[in-house]
Amino acid sequence: MINRVVLVGRLTRDVELRYTQSGVAVGSFSLAVNRQFTNASGEREADFINAVIWRKSAENFANFTGKGSLVAVEGRLQTRNYENNQGQRVYVTEVVVDNFSLLESRAESEKRRATGGGSSNNNNSGFSDNNAFGNNNNFSGVDPFANANDNSNKQNQTASQNNDAPNPFAAGGNEIDISDDDLPF
Repeated sequence: MINRVVLVGRLTRDVELRYTQSGVAVGSFSLAVNRQFTNASGEREADFINAVIWRKSAENFANFTGKGSLVAVEGRLQTRNYENNQGQRVYVTEVVVDNFSLLESRAESEKRRATGGGSSNNNNSGFSDNNAFGNNNNFSGVDPFANANDNSNKQNQTASQNNDAPNPFAAGGNEIDISDDDLPF
């Protein structure tokens, strides 16, 4: 049986960090994930998905994210129910997060917060408008499924590689002439 969920979206509010009676950290949050199509009026709708994260990961997630942060989470879907104070049965479906990745730099996050929050583009999920699971992913050089601790190192490596490496296809704006004999296949 398989129960895996991978989501890329923006936090709708700051993570609500609480502690159980035994001292275990638990964070609750909601993620806005854009749909890959537009409605009749041409606007992109979003799904708001509840999630929960536990232990040290919850503390780290709460410390390094805030409302509007672009994140990727990986986990499992869980349903549970309980009886509220009025005696009614309440059913809850949520993602229990195992791993997360921060998909924007600290500078981008602080800039967004300084301008009043939200995203500068309409596609908050981090995907291009074409196909979320095809070849047109737009992760800006960041692996969304990597551990959060490895993410900043990969961003730094990608940025330095882009600045130091010469572009082998830059022929001064001129067309590159390649014959069939030059191709290896």
